[in-house]
Amino acid sequence: MKNYLQLIRHCLTDVREILPWDLEERLEANPDLLILDVREPDEFAAMHIAGSMNVPRGILESACEWEYEETEPELARAREREIVVVCRSGHRSILAANSLQVLGYTNVVSLQTGVRGWKDYEQPLVDGAGNDIDLDEADVYFTPTLRPDQRRPSPEDQAA
Repeated sequence: MKNYLQLIRHCLTDVREILPWDLEERLEANPDLLILDVREPDEFAAMHIAGSMNVPRGILESACEWEYEETEPELARAREREIVVVCRSGHRSILAANSLQVLGYTNVVSLQTGVRGWKDYEQPLVDGAGNDIDLDEADVYFTPTLRPDQRRPSPEDQAA
């Protein structure tokens, strides 16, 4: 049995990653590049890379195909198009890029470090209305907040 990070590492044998400065260069070189953000709609509305398409990870596979309620025509047509998949930290995007490759997409990479890395590279982000995000305020969004019940139980708690 694999855990989450082991699954991601396994997918990295097939998925190529790029860094934020690579994405900046790719956007300049290829205006037709598709940035596919696989975060949930509320995450996307909070902040995202301008011009990116939001298709949540949970519906990605059906969004890639015709004849489904989730079908995204631009994505269904993009099997030969250059696609950079992004998420918050670069983990979900690896899984999503792997799925796209399995479905026949030929030019797909994942953004290592995700939207967080894009922000750390001091690149612009916008909210759901297209307004610029103050990158200093974005730090709060990217600070993990785990509830106590989300933390690994101590050995004493597991025995109880």
